[in-house]
Amino acid sequence: MTDWTQVVDAHGAVGRVPLLLDQVEREEVPEAWDELWDRLCLHGETVSAASFAALPRLAALAPACAQALELASAIVRGTLRHPDGEALLAGCPNEVDRLRELVDQKLRTRPADYNRLFGDLLALAGQYHWSASMGDFTDDFYAVSCPDCEAEVNIAVGDYGCYAAIRDWDQGDTERRPLRPAPAEELRDPGRWMHHTAGRDGQQRLAEGIRYVFGRAECPACASVFNIAEAHTTANLPPALETY
Repeated sequence: MTDWTQVVDAHGAVGRVPLLLDQVEREEVPEAWDELWDRLCLHGETVSAASFAALPRLAALAPACAQALELASAIVRGTLRHPDGEALLAGCPNEVDRLRELVDQKLRTRPADYNRLFGDLLALAGQYHWSASMGDFTDDFYAVSCPDCEAEVNIAVGDYGCYAAIRDWDQGDTERRPLRPAPAEELRDPGRWMHHTAGRDGQQRLAEGIRYVFGRAECPACASVFNIAEAHTTANLPPALETY
């Protein structure tokens, strides 16, 4: 049982979150959901100990309540923004698995907010850096360092091209080199299941973009060729979590 008198929410308060959860469990109250978002995932990204303590109850509501599923997923997305987030999340593995299953089921219906839900799925699978950075590949950019010469390389995947470049603030992307997308059959996890999920759901632009970010790039500064996903992971995750 959670001792809510010891669990602080995003506003530094205790005791309010369980009352709000009691309220939404009884009936759909928009004002209560608004306050829960404010206390558990402030501005859609700031989480607290109360956020993770609330996950089991939100997960129980999620099969029948879209608000609960969205809020619970947003909390998981914020795991790395809390100093104890990973440890707190580890306390409810069954709930995370259930939420992941629910999000995956919803993706199969090809909803209008597919890309947001795909990001939720990535976070629920522990792919926090991809959840935070992956867009819809209309105009995506990833800043990475070349593993060989440490030059800052801008990776672009979108309607304006798929290339590696050196970004100049006056001239824009210079010294462009075309990316080398990974063949679908050569992808390995997590890129493989990400690509499979997007393809399964008819999201061809997303599936194609994943092939590029899990492919290879030529550094414009030293001409070495490197794995984009590995470089992106190194730039965005602590060493203990670096699986691309």
